[in-house]
Amino acid sequence: MEMNQKSGMLLVFLAGVLWSTIGLGIRMIEHAEVWQILLYRSTSLTLFLYLVIRVRSGENPFVLAHRTGLPGVIGALGLVLAYSGGIYAIQRISVANAMLLFASAPFAAALLGRAFLGEKVRRATWIAMGIGFVGILVMVMDKTGGGTFEGNLAALISALGFAVFTITLRWGKTSDMLPAVFLSGLSAIVITAAICILTGLPLVLSPSDTAIALAMGVGQVGMGLLLYTLGSRTVPAVELTLLSMSEVVLGPVWVWLLLGEAASFNTLVGGAVLLAAIVGNAVSGARRRPPIHMP
Repeated sequence: MEMNQKSGMLLVFLAGVLWSTIGLGIRMIEHAEVWQILLYRSTSLTLFLYLVIRVRSGENPFVLAHRTGLPGVIGALGLVLAYSGGIYAIQRISVANAMLLFASAPFAAALLGRAFLGEKVRRATWIAMGIGFVGILVMVMDKTGGGTFEGNLAALISALGFAVFTITLRWGKTSDMLPAVFLSGLSAIVITAAICILTGLPLVLSPSDTAIALAMGVGQVGMGLLLYTLGSRTVPAVELTLLSMSEVVLGPVWVWLLLGEAASFNTLVGGAVLLAAIVGNAVSGARRRPPIHMP
């Protein structure tokens, strides 16, 4: 059991590492817009998850996705909102700012769980949410750079989308997120293709943008999901929360090391406050939750 738990912790950490490179991938896109990136990324993600689900369960992924019912549909749409908001945010604000605002998703999930599922919110979580809100305010008050307000708003909407996905999994009483994520990929393909056609965005991208977007779907989101799913089975809730924070911590590091992108003072201060609130809530006894990252 000790070896299994150590292996699980390593897998969850590696999942966070893969997710942390999403900002770098989006920064490397040269011309594609949000909907084009999401279309190609969702296509490769959906094909990857089809194979994974088929091998793991031996069942038809479309049948499993259908079994998720209304909670699965709402959760899938929540993920589409999260994906699109995440890509837009990273294109408008610093990766550090976006990643840290994404990390507020557990607090949004706690509020949604209280409102729609009647779940009790611990006193320590209320305190952590109050502290985290202060950190978010510090970050969104940053006026440096164009499109900052829109980018911050998109990042918060992305966090809300991931929170909706989290709540629907608890509503549907499912511990396997992959069929719901597969459904989100299918939904994203239909929605983004329609938006591209209606707005006149080309469905054919440059070879470079195509390769990057497809690679993000498999190598970042898809593989990260698979590693997290396998590892989370043996990892306690607190360690699960803290290990997955490697996404938030490492995301800004990659763009700083490789692209020279630095975080603003407001982002560093507000992010430190928000991370302290999240870590404090986890250590004080956070319940086990499905993943709420993957922008």
